[in-house]
Amino acid sequence: MLFLISFFGLLITYYGLLVPTALAQCPICIVTVGGGMLIAKKLGVDDFLVSIWISALNTAIAFYLADKFQNDKMLFKKFLSNPWLLSILFLAFTLIYFVTTGQTGHPRNTLLGLDKIIFGQVLGMLVMFKGNFIYSYTKSKNGGKAIFPYSKVVFPVGLVLLTTLIFKYAFGL
Repeated sequence: MLFLISFFGLLITYYGLLVPTALAQCPICIVTVGGGMLIAKKLGVDDFLVSIWISALNTAIAFYLADKFQNDKMLFKKFLSNPWLLSILFLAFTLIYFVTTGQTGHPRNTLLGLDKIIFGQVLGMLVMFKGNFIYSYTKSKNGGKAIFPYSKVVFPVGLVLLTTLIFKYAFGL
């Protein structure tokens, strides 16, 4: 019995503490968050809060794809391999979709005088930019190493979560 407890303790320690690093913003995570946003909208979560997370998802996709576009033979390599510009392109396509499908422009769907969907989209992207900047800044100050495991995910997602909670409780969304 003591052998089994020791074995499982060692196994848990090995897999719990010596876990190999994971790629942040992986496609599986991106699809999961996207599905979660669809469900949240169907459950009646405010458009502004959903828009923040949709835009954060778009930015995560842009940062993921920018690494994949590092192909020398690609025509628009400089543009497509820049995650910041790719995020803005994704924001533009998403806003075009929301405007052309008539989901924006409703007089009662505003926050601080701005359309909730457009405001949420822009805010979500800016918050993700800030989170990614904080991660890069802390990494550069720590000799090129992350200050803790998964900080590449924790900083952007944590900042988006904090922003969501602030707006939810400050405006009763």
